[in-house]
Amino acid sequence: MVTTTRQADRERVAILVDVQNVYYTTREAFGRHFDYQAFWAHFTAEREVVVANAYAIDRADARQQQFQAILRRIGFTVKLKPYIQRRDGSAKGDWDVGIALDAMEAGPLVDRVVLVSGDGDFDLLVERLRERHGVTVEVVGVERLTADSLIRAASRFVPIEGELLL
Repeated sequence: MVTTTRQADRERVAILVDVQNVYYTTREAFGRHFDYQAFWAHFTAEREVVVANAYAIDRADARQQQFQAILRRIGFTVKLKPYIQRRDGSAKGDWDVGIALDAMEAGPLVDRVVLVSGDGDFDLLVERLRERHGVTVEVVGVERLTADSLIRAASRFVPIEGELLL
């Protein structure tokens, strides 16, 4: 979703969700799922949403497609990458570069970036967003599974807990 007209006095926000990271960390830490609806209600309140992307892997599975439809109804643009199974049995399908590119493109358009991921690979991205675009960067992740370097790089860290869990 992209908003083109500026709403007076409302903070402009870009929301970028690393779906795979959130799924696995909330499952590992809590045995529960992330509540995207509660997240949306909290992080978009009184804000103008300029970008809201959820980055996921496309496994052409009916349950995944249903989940992606829910994300779209909430307000996310769902970006999909194919699931790739390597010959050695390992799998590939991360969105790190795509998230970084979208974040840097959104940086000049917003006041705040909300990054939902605990992946330490994003620490440099968060630092650059703050330095080059002067934006506030909130990182949302499972605290014990979020890289310390990412927490330190963020303007504010919000732990996934309580109301953000189903």
